Formats: sequence, C-alpha cells, structure tokens
Amino acid sequence: MLVRTLSLYRHAYSGLSRSTWLLSFVMLVNRSGTMVIPFMSIYLTQPKMGYSIGQAGIVMGLFGLGAVCGGLIGGSLTDKWGFYPVQMITLTGGGILFMVLGQMQRFPLICLFTFLLSVVNDAFRPANSTAIAHYSKEENRTRSYSLNRLAINLGWAFGGAIGGILASISYHLLFWVDGCTNLVAVLLLRYLLSPANNEASHPKKAAIPAPVRSAYRDRSYLVFIGLTILFGLCFFQLFTTITVYYKKVLGLPEYLIGLIMAVNGCLIALFEMVLVFKLEGKRENLFYISYGMLVVGCSFLLMNLMPPLALTAFVFTILVTVGEISSMPFMNSFWVSRTASANRGQYAGLYTIAWSTAQVLGPTVGSQIVEHFSFRVLWWIMGGLCILAAGGFKWLQKNKRPPA
Repeated sequence: MLVRTLSLYRHAYSGLSRSTWLLSFVMLVNRSGTMVIPFMSIYLTQPKMGYSIGQAGIVMGLFGLGAVCGGLIGGSLTDKWGFYPVQMITLTGGGILFMVLGQMQRFPLICLFTFLLSVVNDAFRPANSTAIAHYSKEENRTRSYSLNRLAINLGWAFGGAIGGILASISYHLLFWVDGCTNLVAVLLLRYLLSPANNEASHPKKAAIPAPVRSAYRDRSYLVFIGLTILFGLCFFQLFTTITVYYKKVLGLPEYLIGLIMAVNGCLIALFEMVLVFKLEGKRENLFYISYGMLVVGCSFLLMNLMPPLALTAFVFTILVTVGEISSMPFMNSFWVSRTASANRGQYAGLYTIAWSTAQVLGPTVGSQIVEHFSFRVLWWIMGGLCILAAGGFKWLQKNKRPPA
C-alpha cells in the first residue's frame, strides 16, 4: 500500500519542466509573506486603528478595484513586453508599496495606497499565468498550474501561521515581511529564470492564426468570466468577513485563526497534485468546476447549521478546500485551452479582472450585509450564490462554443 501511494505521488509530480519547478519555487518564497491581506480587516478594526467593519470593507473593496485595473494593465503589457519584465517590475513595486502602506494611519491614505498596491500587485498575475502556460505542455498544463497553486498555498499556510504570531506582537511586522518576500522573489526570478537561461518570454506573434482571436468576442469565455465573478464574490469572504467572524463571533485568537487558515494550504499541498493527476483528461474541465462550486456552497450553508465553535471553523475550511481543489486548477486549464501564444496575456488579464472584480464586490457586499443584517444572513446568501454558480458552469458545459 505504501509503495503504491509513493508511486502515485511520484507520477503526479513527474514530467513537469525545470522552469515550471523554478517558477513555483519563486512563488513559494513570494507567497510565504502573504500576511497583510488575510489580516487586513482585523488590523483595521482593532482598537488602535479604530475603523468599523464597513470601513474595512471599503478598503478591501478598493484593493479589489485596484486589482481590476492591474489585471487589465498586466494583461496588455504581457502581450506587448512579455511575461518576464512584467513580473520583475510588479514584484519590485509591490514590495515597496507593502512597506509604505504599513506606515499609513489616516483612512484616505490607507485607501489610496491600498489601491496603488493592488494595481501593481495584480498586474503581476496575467504575466505569471502566461509564464506557466509558456513553460508547460498541453498534456500536463493542469498539473503545472496545480504545482504553482501548491507553491502559493504552501506559502499561504506558512504565511498565515507566522502572520498570526506576528500580528500578536505587532501588525506592522506583517507589512515589512510581505514587502521583503516580494523583493526576495525578484532576486530569485532574476537569477533562476532570466531570459538568458530560458526560452524567450515574449509571445510569438506569428503563432496566432488569422483572424486574431479576442477574449472580448469569445462569448462562452465571457459567460465563464461572469460565473467566475459570481463564485469569486463568495470565495473572497474567506479573506475578509470570515476572519472577522472567527474573531468577533467565535472568539478565536489570532494565532488560532492563522492555524485554521494554514489547514487550507496544507490540504492543498498534500492532495491537489495527486487528485489532478488522477482526474486530468478524464472529463471536461467544466464538470469538475461545477462540482467544486457546489461543495463550497454547501460549506457556507453549514456555517449556519453548526454551533459557533472552533470545530465549525475547521470543518468549514476542510470543505472549502475540497471544493477549491476540485475546481480552481481546472478553471485555469479551461481559459488557457481557448488561447494562442500571442493573445494569452489578454485572456489571462480578463481572468485576473474577473477575480479582481469579485475582490471589489466580495468584501464590500459581505461587510455591508454583516453591518446591516448579520453573519447568518451572509452565509445563507453566499451558499446560495455558490450553488447558483455551480448550475451556471453546468449549463456552460452543455452550451459552450469553440473560440471564434
């Protein structure tokens, strides 16, 4: 049994390019500093800062608005300049802006620098997504994205756990550590994945067939983007209202909140690559996406059906993780399957914009529902929207068209 299990894991991780592994290592280092965003709402609502949940929601909404702009800018620049320089510039700028944001005390300045940080930070995402596609092969593309997600989530697990400890000492430490890991990632990207040591990072214009395909004219892809926004609106509660719920309703200390968040990353690290290896190519991507959304929806509903205990938070995290593993790797594969090398930045940018739009709507809508109604109402609504999104992806599976 042990031999078979080890063999399964070995095959799940085999066949990926060296550059894919190196890119994932850079992401691991970068995301090990992911501390500011998951604790931002708690940071702003602590007595020292004195802002309300509604104001924290506005700040997180501005972070999402900046991410929309960053996705649009990053996608366009990636197709023009290539993914390597865009990654270098945005990681450097993001590192500096994290440190600056930590020094802001007045609400208008917090809003301004949160927005600027988000623009720069999320301009990185289309370039990074394009790099993964560039370094992978069609037959292992989903696993390549999963490896990158594994690195992100391992970093998330480490950053969340350490972030909880640092927050107990001083919230300002979170901003410094997050900024420094960005800058370390720049150095690693420069020395491990520079164009001199890898294939050119600029798209080859000749590879795209005529007429040029546009993501904005791909109707099935636009439906996919709309459903992604709907799901993302619910998913982003995990980084905003859910942490406040853990603190204010469940009464959990910061270090335990960090540990609960770390469970998500650890489960993804243990099981996602193996699951994707077993499922990749067996059914359509949209089938798995729909199934995952349904599980996430049920996890939100469960929050109202279980008592307000720490155990509820752990069960919620486990179910959300199952849904995430079942859907998100295949979402990446779906959009990449509709691209060519020279327009991949545009598709990646639109996909980034979808998540960024959800990042605007999620914290804003979630915090307002909590402030004017209750957390219970929020969980009912989020569960229902996830189930609605699951049905939408199932419909798209039956009615999608090939890109024009």
